Amino acid sequence: MSVNFSKIGVVGAGAMGRGIAQIAAQAGSQVLVLDSFDGAAERAKEALVAQWQKLHEKGKLDEATRDALIARVHPVSSMQQLADCDLVIEAIVEDLGVKRALFKDLEAVVAPGATLATNTSSLSVTAIAAVMAHPQRMAGFHFFNPVPLMKVVEVIAGFKTDPAICDRLAGYAVQMGHSAVRANDTPGFIVNHAGRGFGTEALRIVGEGVTDFATIDRILKDQAGFRLGPFELMDLTALDVSHPVMESIYRQYYDEPRFRPSVITAQRLAAGALGRKTGEGFYRYVDGVMQQAAEPPVPVIDATPAVWVSPRAARRADLLKLIHALGAQLESGATPSSAALIVVAPLGFDVTTVAAVERLDATRTIGIDLMIEDAATKRRVIATNPATRRDMRDTAHALFSRDSKPVSVIRDSGGFVTQRVIGTIVNIAADMCQQRVCSPPDLETAVKLGLGYPQGPLAMGNLYGPTNMLEVLFNLQTVYGDPRYRPSPWLRRRGALGLSLLHEEE
Repeated sequence: MSVNFSKIGVVGAGAMGRGIAQIAAQAGSQVLVLDSFDGAAERAKEALVAQWQKLHEKGKLDEATRDALIARVHPVSSMQQLADCDLVIEAIVEDLGVKRALFKDLEAVVAPGATLATNTSSLSVTAIAAVMAHPQRMAGFHFFNPVPLMKVVEVIAGFKTDPAICDRLAGYAVQMGHSAVRANDTPGFIVNHAGRGFGTEALRIVGEGVTDFATIDRILKDQAGFRLGPFELMDLTALDVSHPVMESIYRQYYDEPRFRPSVITAQRLAAGALGRKTGEGFYRYVDGVMQQAAEPPVPVIDATPAVWVSPRAARRADLLKLIHALGAQLESGATPSSAALIVVAPLGFDVTTVAAVERLDATRTIGIDLMIEDAATKRRVIATNPATRRDMRDTAHALFSRDSKPVSVIRDSGGFVTQRVIGTIVNIAADMCQQRVCSPPDLETAVKLGLGYPQGPLAMGNLYGPTNMLEVLFNLQTVYGDPRYRPSPWLRRRGALGLSLLHEEE
């Protein structure tokens, strides 16, 4: 396939601009790099030369290819030098006024047939293009850092963008070695929109005093297969990046409860505890290494009472087999005996609600999260309620640890941890499809490549069951009375009809 754009301009020589210049050169384009800071464009080329030289020394790049790549990158000092570019990509500061001024000036310099693109991550493409005489020639072309490794780019159509412009940009992204996903011009586009649930729901759980940061990270990695927990991720991206994005998307959606930020990150941002780069965030870092406290030890108990399992427990048959395999005596009566450990396994509800509705002795009742099949997890999570006796909590902890699988003990929470976070992720993704932000396949691709989730959010919902997702969300809404948890119509309809969440209407 021939290169769509033989000569491109990159305005902005920071890490993002440098990364775009790198993959554009590797795609065969001549690349002109412009930056308003003296020497920045030259330093960007020097960094690329050093990188390509290292690859050559390691035998990953032959001499001719290295020299050809170096020859394609040209630092320039004025906007006029971009006049004959086929495409100009802006990668400068996230400031609407600054970007608007740039595009207004660019439009007067480049040829009428040239394409203009913004790498904005949080601003409206339509708003940026509004000052242009020909806004149809401008689109969003949003890459992620580090650009050469993050193999996805969002192609965003503004209100007046010519569809042919998006087609050309998408084709060029493929030649750069990236997957192009299409999005309408909505706050957060695809990746930053879909990623809201992971961090904000985890922050909400901490804010309720359910458990601590490290425990939530362990649970979501070991139960649901995330590569990083939400607090590890926020430390990596840094709160001066992630918190403003939370606030921006929340405000741009006119205070939509699903995207509500947390005072926890606001306070930490104000304190300068930004994460790994400052040596302190949700974790402390010594020489760049995260410091993490050891998990609480498993209690030692003298004897295990008989165990009674609620007839309404999720995966009840599997739970009974598990308890039997762990060596505990099971009670089969319609009600528990006066000394039994009572185990419930709700979806969405908290342990308190189940104990009250089923008229169980709350002092002996604990909950276990079985939304995900036990054999598919590396950790079990049990929850107490405010009345649970310490000896019953310790007994349950010791019992469910007998096969050496780690157990996290948390305070009462509707939906434990995993149910809440996954339910929120799936619900936001479903509503993105409802709003026609993007197609379901593009949503899945963008999230897997842009966020590194174990599955796309719709596939995640299918894996754990659309009806289970609905039950979790309806019950969370009952427990908390918060419209944050109201199920998206996309999810409700597909769950009710037993359809895949990836199913689109004809």
